[in-house]
Amino acid sequence: MRTQLDNPLFDILSAIHASGSVGQAAARLQMSYRHVWGELKKWETALASSLIVWERGKRARLSPFGEKLLFAEQRARMRVMPQVENLIAEMEREFALAFDPNVHVIPMVASHDLALPRLKDSLARDAKLYLDLQFRGSMECVEALSRGECLLAGFHVSEDRAPGSMTQKAFKALLKPGRHKLINFVGRRQGLMVARGNPKRIRGVQDLARPDVRFVNRQPQSGTRLAVEQLLAQAGVDPARVQGFDTAEPTHLAVAAAVASNLADAGFGIQAAAAEFGLDFIPVMREQYYFVCLKEAVDVAPISILRELLGRSAWQEGIRDLPGYDTAGAGQVISLSRALPWYAFRTPK
Repeated sequence: MRTQLDNPLFDILSAIHASGSVGQAAARLQMSYRHVWGELKKWETALASSLIVWERGKRARLSPFGEKLLFAEQRARMRVMPQVENLIAEMEREFALAFDPNVHVIPMVASHDLALPRLKDSLARDAKLYLDLQFRGSMECVEALSRGECLLAGFHVSEDRAPGSMTQKAFKALLKPGRHKLINFVGRRQGLMVARGNPKRIRGVQDLARPDVRFVNRQPQSGTRLAVEQLLAQAGVDPARVQGFDTAEPTHLAVAAAVASNLADAGFGIQAAAAEFGLDFIPVMREQYYFVCLKEAVDVAPISILRELLGRSAWQEGIRDLPGYDTAGAGQVISLSRALPWYAFRTPK
């Protein structure tokens, strides 16, 4: 995944890691073979270490130093990108309003998701609608909506939404039937991300308590950390036994980068993030990502435009290339009592 924080050396290392060939890496980056070769030699001299291992008859591969360098850059980039993206969003909003004071803007606070940047681009391109997007943890997002900091919030919950669950305890006090409405966004598959080949033979969350397994977690108040806590409780695993439970990475991609760089043996996150870093994925649960707004806002022009775009087949087809994603019911308005079982009311007899 390339971002606004590109560096030519890391672009080259990433392309070689993916293709196993300097020639293919050069073609992928639209550079000449001579230029890529020269850059590699320049940096090997500057760093006093080899970056590529050359073996006759075998694919080119990164040296151990080259791999460490690439994964360290990827992890650092994934950790700072939420802050960078939030800053860019603020600047884009000000420019949008400066050039067209009548532009539709949806202030949104949402849990990190790989489909949201695509939604933002599609709304701007196809609907002339600007999504002022800020990333936070799921519970923080719903709290921001309650404080009036946004028009729309994004959060996700697992399919296991039984009454008395940690999910109920986290969200029931924040979401009110008759006051809030949900909009279906995407379904996602979450699970354990492990190194390719699964060298530690991790099979489920119970293995996270093993002394030889290092885990990397998400930040407090994130929906994914809440899911991990719920799964550990169901498995009878004390979080204190999990090495790394108190770590806090801000995004699914940052967790994947930590596993890819061998700073952890396992992390929990979406399948698409594991695929981004070439990790193996052990599916554990399906979850639904919802947008939530006040009941009276669900039919205002910007929200109606967003709902209409989510229902388009072209938009839905463009999301299905993300591993583990589905778009069933995208754009449909749904009540809290229908989506979340702890809001279901029984009529007294």
